[in-house]
Amino acid sequence: MKLANVRGRAALVLGDEIADLAEVSGGRFGPGPMAPYPHWAAVAEFSRGVTSTTGPLVEADLRCPVPAPRQVFAIGVNYRSHAEEAGMAIPDVPATFTKFPACLTGPFDDIEIAGETTDWEVELVVVVGRQAEHVEQAEAWSYVAGLTVGQDVSDRHLQFAAGGQFSLGKSRRSYGPMGPWVVSPDELADPDDLVLGCSVDGERVQEGRTSDLVFSVPRLMAELSAVLTLFPGDIIFTGTPAGVGVTRQPPRFLRQGHTLQSWVEGIGTIRNRCV
Repeated sequence: MKLANVRGRAALVLGDEIADLAEVSGGRFGPGPMAPYPHWAAVAEFSRGVTSTTGPLVEADLRCPVPAPRQVFAIGVNYRSHAEEAGMAIPDVPATFTKFPACLTGPFDDIEIAGETTDWEVELVVVVGRQAEHVEQAEAWSYVAGLTVGQDVSDRHLQFAAGGQFSLGKSRRSYGPMGPWVVSPDELADPDDLVLGCSVDGERVQEGRTSDLVFSVPRLMAELSAVLTLFPGDIIFTGTPAGVGVTRQPPRFLRQGHTLQSWVEGIGTIRNRCV
């Protein structure tokens, strides 16, 4: 199943068409983009029988697929390749911080560059599908609604100036583009091993595989749910592979006029203009 936010309404993506969830379900689900997540299992079951559509899929109509999560988690130094390029030790526990939800934006929205040290970080983003407490790794995927593409855009100056507290530097307006939709794990051949990457003005700057994650998606679900409750619609930015701008010699950052394109295998591509 692919679930999109089409101009503020939840919609199933069926090829190059959409099915407005509230319309095709007779009001059972939706209409808002966050409404399906507390009822994810029922939505997934219902979607299997949907064949009729309500309109074309238009890129310009797509909004952030999870615009108002209750909690946003982000994981630092979670790729071995990124730890190596940053000269950091592999962590023993997930280095967890938050991106405040107000920074989240859509798959084709502009990024409002603030300052001279705005960096890119392509990430696989997990969307929680049911309340999770003390989840076992072997059962963790059953708690996942789906996956989407995200950019953990980072103001490096603010990130490191704030006493080691990353959250503000990760949460400037528009510094959390996501999309283009949420894809359920059963749509993917191997959700534990996906290629992801990003480019700046067509030049590939990051590429990796999620099999390089230090803490896999099931491990993150287990680690986080052991500490606190995860709720439907919560999201987890799972970390970024090697290739970020701050570790380059000399460092390289996003500027007004750049186009940042990010992708994850089997999910899709987002594209954001820097303004």
